[in-house]
Amino acid sequence: MSMILAIESSCDEMSVAILKDKRELLCNVVASQIDTHRLYGGVVPEIASRMHVECVSTVLKTALNEAHVDMNDIDAIAVTKGPGLVGSLHVGMQAAKTLALAYHKPLIGVHHIAGHIYANELVEDIIYPCLCLVVSGGHSELVYMKDEFCFEVIGETLDDAIGEAYDKVGRVLHLPYPGGPVIDKMAKEGKHNYQLPLPLDDDSYNFSFSGLKSAVINLCHNATQRGEEIVGEDLACSFQEVALEVLINKTLKAAKDYQVKEILVAGGVSANSGLREKLTRKSDIKVLFPPMKYCTDNAAMIASCGRIMYEKKLFSTLDLSVKPSYDLEEEGVK
Repeated sequence: MSMILAIESSCDEMSVAILKDKRELLCNVVASQIDTHRLYGGVVPEIASRMHVECVSTVLKTALNEAHVDMNDIDAIAVTKGPGLVGSLHVGMQAAKTLALAYHKPLIGVHHIAGHIYANELVEDIIYPCLCLVVSGGHSELVYMKDEFCFEVIGETLDDAIGEAYDKVGRVLHLPYPGGPVIDKMAKEGKHNYQLPLPLDDDSYNFSFSGLKSAVINLCHNATQRGEEIVGEDLACSFQEVALEVLINKTLKAAKDYQVKEILVAGGVSANSGLREKLTRKSDIKVLFPPMKYCTDNAAMIASCGRIMYEKKLFSTLDLSVKPSYDLEEEGVK
């Protein structure tokens, strides 16, 4: 039995969730800043941290009210300690440490990506050994998990993350931020008519998307120079087809090589409908995606991971500090 209060503030969402036991989510309050950052075409760190300061108390109070509990009912405070934007992380960390000190609760520092991975367990138990494809605005990784809370990064991006590539292609196509969901929607309406290179199409488990992004930019530039019109839906389709082909091929290769029983997908790009359809169809083993509402940053996923850490007594002291750059392999049990 446990009741975990979790705080997530690694980027532009301030979120507080309260999780009872394994899957009884009493609340998951998210204050998004997307409308503000859309004006700038991306997240502005200074604005993100300032807006977190303005809303953290309100989000916390709303969460406790929605859950119909008070701080005396809480068993532990979980908080994202990294990776992420340093200013944004500090706001959540100071709130969590204040609550832990004031109410004499254990403090649990959670790795943001571990949270994304364990968002899947809000739905059903993870079967080990498994392979997790982590795809987001800042991460593209293949993580082998021999057992619960054991992380081995076997592949990662050498440059741009997949979500970052989506957003940069979105800018080239003059789409609103974030570009990923819009490109996914446009791709359904287009045809794969543009020739784009397969990025880092080799036998490794690593990814590279900067070349694909550059190919899209050059294609659009050359078309403009020749006075040709780019069909946005077709280019979105071509870009997504190529990007997903490499992601899926390398994921399936790693799953076979490591003989895993299940494939997990985690991170904001796990909401991509093309990825969901193609990976599920091509995989011979079970593929688990988190529900759409848990794909992007939220505190429910931090609570889910925090619950495991609570059971394993992986607590932090009050001198815990944030880690803007934070290797997933530093986390977990060996």
